[in-house]
Amino acid sequence: MTGAGTAWGDAAPVTPGEFARAMVALDGFEPAPAVAVGLSGGGDSLALILLLRHWVAERGGSLLALTVDHGLRAESAAEAEVVGTVMAGLGVSHRILRWEGDKPAAGLQAAARTARHRLLADACVEAGILHLALAHHRDDQAETVLLRLARGSGTDGLAGMAAVRADGAVRVIRPLLGFSHGRLLATCRAAGLEWVEDPSNHNPRFARARLRAARDLLGGEGLDGDRLCEVARRAGRARAALEQATADLLAQTATIHPEGWVTLAPAPLLAAPEEIALRALAQALATVGGPGPVRDEALDRLLGLLADGKGGTLGGCVVRMRRGAVMVAREPAAVERRLVQPGSRILWDGRFDLRVSSRWDQPVEVAALGAAGWRKGAGQGGHSGLSELPVPVRESLPSLWLGTEMLAIPTIGGAYGVDAEGQAPMDRANFRPISPLGRPAFTVVSDRRGII
Repeated sequence: MTGAGTAWGDAAPVTPGEFARAMVALDGFEPAPAVAVGLSGGGDSLALILLLRHWVAERGGSLLALTVDHGLRAESAAEAEVVGTVMAGLGVSHRILRWEGDKPAAGLQAAARTARHRLLADACVEAGILHLALAHHRDDQAETVLLRLARGSGTDGLAGMAAVRADGAVRVIRPLLGFSHGRLLATCRAAGLEWVEDPSNHNPRFARARLRAARDLLGGEGLDGDRLCEVARRAGRARAALEQATADLLAQTATIHPEGWVTLAPAPLLAAPEEIALRALAQALATVGGPGPVRDEALDRLLGLLADGKGGTLGGCVVRMRRGAVMVAREPAAVERRLVQPGSRILWDGRFDLRVSSRWDQPVEVAALGAAGWRKGAGQGGHSGLSELPVPVRESLPSLWLGTEMLAIPTIGGAYGVDAEGQAPMDRANFRPISPLGRPAFTVVSDRRGII
């Protein structure tokens, strides 16, 4: 590990008292908190380990360091092992998580970030840990705001990274957003620890590295870290108000159906301020279709169509008026196909917590029911009301296949029962989407106005 060549100047280390006050602002911890840290081995995450180690010890809690080896550089595995040795010296439990499989040729950083978050969240769930701490700091926040400003983001994007965010069963916390990179490196130096330098931080292929190179020039024009973080603070305050108004509107308008679709009462939706109505529609789309980038121009157009009693497709969803309500259903053609082992439990299509029973003697494919499946399997499973469902809803339901033979339609809803031998006797699915209506929806980027 090395910190050589990294200036830390006269920055003072972060004190335990300062860090404790930052943690108080995050709130929501159990009496003996169990916390995991995403540890890259860099100075920022190493400083977070040092500060959290003291904080959890004072409260009788526990700390787990998680290092993701992306496998993108030949030396990454050895570096992860070195990080583990440092953690052993500090008395901190440590696990290495490896990103297996093929790596994309394009969008590598985004794919690596997605894989990292998934691996970290899965490890927290496996360990029974609620809080996942990430080491993003004040300078990261400033860079995030600048990047999003360059991409035309609105209020949500300019609010930057949230200090606390729910991510499924995990609570992501960022306690270092108020501290500079220099102070975190000073914290490591004061403890006599060195750190790994990630060469991608200085690779001009990546936007963040290019922004760092231009930092002095931007600061000379008044666009320094303090100014950008103030933008984030003010935009964050506005975002919180908009999210509350959206939650209030959804409470009035939305009905969630166990078959994986949502209906919205059109009168309050269309009467709401446009920004709030767009946000509510975006959250309904994310709940049914999964999180993904949708431009606000497309949302504008869809909301206008609904006002005219029409509809369309967007975000992997079919949206139209039906029986006096706005129907938001999964687009059957967009549904994933997936091979699943008997006895497995998976999140299928980002919507259903699916248990495939152990009665099958080989892997089965989970796919959308479709028109052909409906003709073959009507009446199978606990689906006495299938014929009453809207066609897109029915055709996007999960079904089990072996080649061209449809085996079963999993029962929707209810508990996962087991037989006397502890095996699940039924194929069963519960609607538990990645993006429930109670949380912010996907990012929408605009080059002019509106939500990001």
